[in-house]
Amino acid sequence: MDFVHEQDSKIGIQLWHAGGKGSLKHPNEGMKPLSLEEGGWIVKTCSATELNGVLSQELTIAEIDELKVKFVDAAHRAVEAGFDTIEIHAGHGYLFHQFYSAVINKRKDEYGGTFENRIRLLVETIREIRKAIPEGMPLLVRISAVDYIDTADAWTLEDSVALSKILKENGVDFITASGGGFTNVSRDKVFPGYQVPFATAIREQVGIATGAVGMITDAEQANEIIADGKADLVVIAREHLRDPYFAIHSAKELEMDIEVPWQYKRAFN
Repeated sequence: MDFVHEQDSKIGIQLWHAGGKGSLKHPNEGMKPLSLEEGGWIVKTCSATELNGVLSQELTIAEIDELKVKFVDAAHRAVEAGFDTIEIHAGHGYLFHQFYSAVINKRKDEYGGTFENRIRLLVETIREIRKAIPEGMPLLVRISAVDYIDTADAWTLEDSVALSKILKENGVDFITASGGGFTNVSRDKVFPGYQVPFATAIREQVGIATGAVGMITDAEQANEIIADGKADLVVIAREHLRDPYFAIHSAKELEMDIEVPWQYKRAFN
């Protein structure tokens, strides 16, 4: 943390729980279930559901309460470590998404059934984290704005707008609008910037700052999203993996006048 801050930069941490998407082998091995002998574990989520060949058990109310406490403890540790912001990952088919999507959540108690019940775990956790972190510290949430599943019980953009309004009321400052997580997205639905409209809709209908994701791969494309008011931030991951100097190269492409540290001048040139 000290090193990052010495570079006059900010850093955040992402807190998440895999839920029913855990206990799997490495993707290079086909994401197959790990046996207990191989180091696997018993996965638990909202309902007894099979994900990626792993059958999960249903969490008890006591276990749900314990999970909320653990998220708050993690937030405390993040603050103590010096992080500047916390993002709760509530998308991509992980635990919170498993709860709020009726595709997975088949519970019959206060954490299942209605929209209000299915979002309860996320909202209650956010409420406690907001109280646990310093006032003014940005609290971010990443959601899957849609399930990309054509069934009546699939999570929709309208659901995401409604959820985002409630999250804003409970102290969330920013929503990253991604999508999917339970199934592969059809190739005909994937194109440059294909998920940007999710961020735009939430931004316009909720009045909360949003981050756009989804095949955003060059500086002009990213800059246009901000300039046109489609989102407040462009969240880029894979391009940074492909090009560690993506930010510097983008600044050069956009002809920005920036001061480049001497050790990075070769990359800039």
